[in-house]
Amino acid sequence: MATLATLIVLLPLAGYVYVLCAGRSQSERAVGVVATGVVAASFVLSVAAFFVLIHHASREVTVHLFTWFNVGSLHVSVALLVDPLSITMCLFVTGISALIHLYSMGYMHAERDYRKFFLYLNLFVFSMLTLVLANNLVLTFVGWEGVGVCSYWLVGYYFDRDSAASAGKKAFLYNRVGDLGLLYAMFLLFNHLHTLNYLDVFHRVGALSGSTATVIVLALLLGATGKSAQIPLFNWLPDAMEGPTPVSALIHAATMVTAGVYLLVRMSPVLALSSSGRLTIAIIGGVTAFVAATIATSQKDIKKVLAFSTVSQIGYMVLAVGVGAYGAAIFLMVAHAFFKALLFLGSGSVIHSLNGEQDLRKMGALQRFLPLTFPTFLVGWLAISGVPPFAGFWAKGDVLTNAYSHDKILWLLGLVTAILTAYYMSRLFVLTFRGNERFREVTHGHDPHESPWSMTTPLVVLAVLSALGGLLDLPWIHGRSLATFLAPTFGYVAPVPALSTSTQWGLGIVDVAAAMIGLAAAFTIWRDRVSSDRYESTFFEKVWHWDDAYDLVIGRPLAHAARYSDDVIEPKVLDGAVAGVAGSVRRSAVGLQKVQSGFARHYALAMVLGTAVIVVFLVARAG
Repeated sequence: MATLATLIVLLPLAGYVYVLCAGRSQSERAVGVVATGVVAASFVLSVAAFFVLIHHASREVTVHLFTWFNVGSLHVSVALLVDPLSITMCLFVTGISALIHLYSMGYMHAERDYRKFFLYLNLFVFSMLTLVLANNLVLTFVGWEGVGVCSYWLVGYYFDRDSAASAGKKAFLYNRVGDLGLLYAMFLLFNHLHTLNYLDVFHRVGALSGSTATVIVLALLLGATGKSAQIPLFNWLPDAMEGPTPVSALIHAATMVTAGVYLLVRMSPVLALSSSGRLTIAIIGGVTAFVAATIATSQKDIKKVLAFSTVSQIGYMVLAVGVGAYGAAIFLMVAHAFFKALLFLGSGSVIHSLNGEQDLRKMGALQRFLPLTFPTFLVGWLAISGVPPFAGFWAKGDVLTNAYSHDKILWLLGLVTAILTAYYMSRLFVLTFRGNERFREVTHGHDPHESPWSMTTPLVVLAVLSALGGLLDLPWIHGRSLATFLAPTFGYVAPVPALSTSTQWGLGIVDVAAAMIGLAAAFTIWRDRVSSDRYESTFFEKVWHWDDAYDLVIGRPLAHAARYSDDVIEPKVLDGAVAGVAGSVRRSAVGLQKVQSGFARHYALAMVLGTAVIVVFLVARAG
């Protein structure tokens, strides 16, 4: 296991180092094959590690590599924790990332910085694997910051565009705000428990008071809202669409945005100590899911619809964590990785066929031109809409059932969000593949073309996973399901009322009805429309004016403060203080200059007078 776990992490790093050191002499094909191959190999080793783990007695293996540093009572090792949660994360992170690497070989063909793009992708995967396999919070933070800086580079990949450069900076700054929460949680944990190793923290967690645990949980939530794009720090994720489409798929499906949910699930023994903290998590998740879904209903950029969809789906996962349904959160995370990667890569194939066009109003009737993209995208659409028997129906239904057991209001909010999800995804599907042709201007009169095999192969694989992913955790196979496999990782889980079989069937029927309502509404409204002021709210399109509010409350006051500092504080206070000190020194020098006359008689007189003063002082003291 030690060798397997080590290689899982190091192979993407080895790919990064090889491509970096081999230089620009490599061909595109060589770069793509190496970068893709190391991630695929990491996936194969993850599968092997999974089978080793399920036959391991404790299903919990710590692999110590070396001691990093010891400072006082803080002992930090570079060590890996292989358990059901971390190996599940490794499986879908490496599997989906390998497919995205393969897709990128076709999508990024002939790009100027092709080699640099794959360098960033490999480093991104290495950072994410470090994050999920670390056995302590310090090493997790290294991976946490690694995916943050890689996202900055990849979102701003087209740095010569102002919009892309700004989007990269926005992602970076929003995540730094969230990082303060994670750091504060780490400081509190170490202050009270004197360790940051996960297993030691979990063994000592009983020493935390309820109020301290609540503060730690809220600090962890702040960190999670940054990485997983939840209220109040969700604004950066839609702007991340400025990066190439494979980046969007990597960030939204398999890596960065799942990190916050992973952190909350990993720290479930701490969450168990604070019911108010868990309720706050559930509310943030439910509200974010709803708000993001409303915004997605009015977006006109195909990738922005999918971006807000990701924010909404991650909201479902956070809601599941808040109600203690950790297994449901991970189930949806895995299923979401399948269908969201499929949808993003499918949208990339559409964009590729239309020479880079992303506006839904300039698409339409593409189904007959894209014989592989269309059916695979259709599977992704049905999966995320919650139509049975696709993966999204089972995973989202699991979250909603647990929410119903915990809080009926949160369940109702999640149900309304499910209707909106089916609606906005059906709207996207209709405007892209159905209706009349609106792309001739974009393609200069030519027919759109299907993508090369390197792009369509991942679509087929992901379509199969999206269709069959529900098999991982179907209700009637809980004896050997994902939930059963993960259960030992979570420790204490707050009990929830058991639901009768009839209630569970009823909730399933309601879930299907919600999907059908959304689909029917979208097909009715958008069958003959391209745009509509009635059904596309400016308020939603402008993201509830969230960015405007931040600009008004934070951006403009800080800009005014910066200008005031530049106009007043710096020249008059800071520079004035420095100039004042310099003036005092100059005046002192002028005064002393008068004493230094250069005449010997003046110095002799000064010596005589000084001697006289000393003599008078000594005589007076003796008397």
